[in-house]
Amino acid sequence: MGRYEAMDDGVEINGQTVLAMIEGVSRFSETYRRRVREALAAHGVSDPTPGEWYPQQAWLDAFGALAVDLEPHLLDRIGEQIPDTADWPSDVETVEAGLRSIDEAYHRNHRGGEIGYYRVTDVGERTAQLTCKNPYPCPFDRGIVRAVARRFAPVEAFVFVEETGDDCRRAGDETCTYTVYW
Repeated sequence: MGRYEAMDDGVEINGQTVLAMIEGVSRFSETYRRRVREALAAHGVSDPTPGEWYPQQAWLDAFGALAVDLEPHLLDRIGEQIPDTADWPSDVETVEAGLRSIDEAYHRNHRGGEIGYYRVTDVGERTAQLTCKNPYPCPFDRGIVRAVARRFAPVEAFVFVEETGDDCRRAGDETCTYTVYW
């Protein structure tokens, strides 16, 4: 699997999640919002609507264009917005449960073939490892993971997410593993 390539040609993404990307960058500037809309439209997603489904590859193509066009940290920040704007489980109360909910949310917002996963692989005292196997950019995933951990961490906790696995999708591997500390 290459960077920004869907794992399966038939995979679709919910319009609400596409809108989450637009909403996420809108919090930074109207210029970013315009550029994201232009990137989506250039890849066939002109007016995303909640409840409608769009080819994941079109969304990934827009991600690829944005990664080249905009500041590198932007994909991380977009990822941070996803838990606030995508269809997400509501019965979560702990960091561990929150990290596990990422996979459920991912499956709620994608359909039509092999999409990959977000899997909690090890949990310790105020630490967890999460392995991501999907076609999204590493900074995007890191932003999602950090936002979820922050949401459910104790108020006094400092949340830190570090890529710690031997494999990385940036290097052409299928997975990335993050250690989350809180």
